[in-house]
Amino acid sequence: MKRKIPSTVALSIFEAAARHENFARAADELCLSESAVSRQIAALETYLDARLFTRVGRQVVLNDAGRYYANRIAPHLEEIELHTQTLMANRGAGGILELAVIPTFSSRWLLPRLHEFRALHPDITLNFSEKPEPFLFRGTHLDAALHFDHPAWTGVVKLDLFDEEVVPVLSPRHYSLDALNDPADLGRLTLLHKAGKNDVWRRWFETAGVRDERALRGMRFELYSMVIEAACAGLGVGLVPRFYVERELKSGDLAIPFDIAVKHAKRYCLVYPEYKKESPAVIAFRDWVAGLARRFLREHSAGLPSLPAPGADALSGPCDSSLRISA
Repeated sequence: MKRKIPSTVALSIFEAAARHENFARAADELCLSESAVSRQIAALETYLDARLFTRVGRQVVLNDAGRYYANRIAPHLEEIELHTQTLMANRGAGGILELAVIPTFSSRWLLPRLHEFRALHPDITLNFSEKPEPFLFRGTHLDAALHFDHPAWTGVVKLDLFDEEVVPVLSPRHYSLDALNDPADLGRLTLLHKAGKNDVWRRWFETAGVRDERALRGMRFELYSMVIEAACAGLGVGLVPRFYVERELKSGDLAIPFDIAVKHAKRYCLVYPEYKKESPAVIAFRDWVAGLARRFLREHSAGLPSLPAPGADALSGPCDSSLRISA
């Protein structure tokens, strides 16, 4: 079926004219004559059977219909331009991976290790999009997601990576570790909570063998990155995934007063739609991240710091399984 879409030339000219609300300035930007811009806009209005501008003498003003249309097509034109430039930069090799990520997880775990993947696959360009919640792949430009497991993923292949474990951290510059002799002592400090995980401090105290009625008190933050910054600033003690604070633990900005971990229900995984399972870029990233996760688990089970290593520990057969839903 033939798509009902105007020409990209007309849309590009309209987008420029709508942005400037001036045909002459749009013409200068596009290296066209003002009459050529006017003709393209008139042809587009005829095609749409709708007026996009109100003419007042020699002036043009975007009307409500024009503003609606401009606001909705501009992002798509930018996306088309981005993908065109990316493909041209890769000379048509197809080595492009559009990856959706959880913000803090990607910045704290993936990006510090990503130079390894780039060294192994210099022909693959990775582009990142922030997606804090599960989503549907259909209708997006995304190839895969490094995310958490969720029943909302559907029609996907899933590779489990590892579970999330949280430990208490605080700033040794603001608190004396020598004054903390028992896990119960943390109850005297301001507790920093990740929003949506209100019972985790209670579970941590129970795991430590402490009953503390103050476990629900304290400050709450939307993101783990905010909990980490608050802990570094000496605002209290936070419960965060250990691998999120590797840098701060190494620098001494944070310390773990009691190395007692609580495992969350959250499990990190790589998911990608079934129609992408033959993609060379997806396969390369899947094998690399699977090996990285296995090495990460070995290092942490041995009590070693998780540092990037040269070369990937490729996984020959990752455990692919279709889920029930999608993000």
